[in-house]
Amino acid sequence: MLRYLPFLLVLAVWIYAFIDVLNTPEKEVRHFPKVVWVILVLLFGEVLLGPIAWFVTGKKRRAPGAGAAGRGRTQWVAPDDNPEFLKSLRDERPDKGDDDNDGDGGKKRDRGSES
Repeated sequence: MLRYLPFLLVLAVWIYAFIDVLNTPEKEVRHFPKVVWVILVLLFGEVLLGPIAWFVTGKKRRAPGAGAAGRGRTQWVAPDDNPEFLKSLRDERPDKGDDDNDGDGGKKRDRGSES
């Protein structure tokens, strides 16, 4: 079983590089067109030359920490920490402005029919 490990590792790197080339937007590909990179990864994947070339030179890499701020996106915020989301919940409440709520869980009683 251990003798198959190198083959499986090469296959995994080959598949990962191929999928990475396909998922990378064209504007982030360097040196060659995307189609050429696909061909290089497929042709030279068995000896790992194609995938290694792709990982080293083919894709524009961002420095760690330049993630969301570098792309102009806002960082993800949990709903309970997002003031805009909390405001939208307040705006959607059906009982806003109702002062006849007696604290009975929002149930309104007909006061004339109480026994």
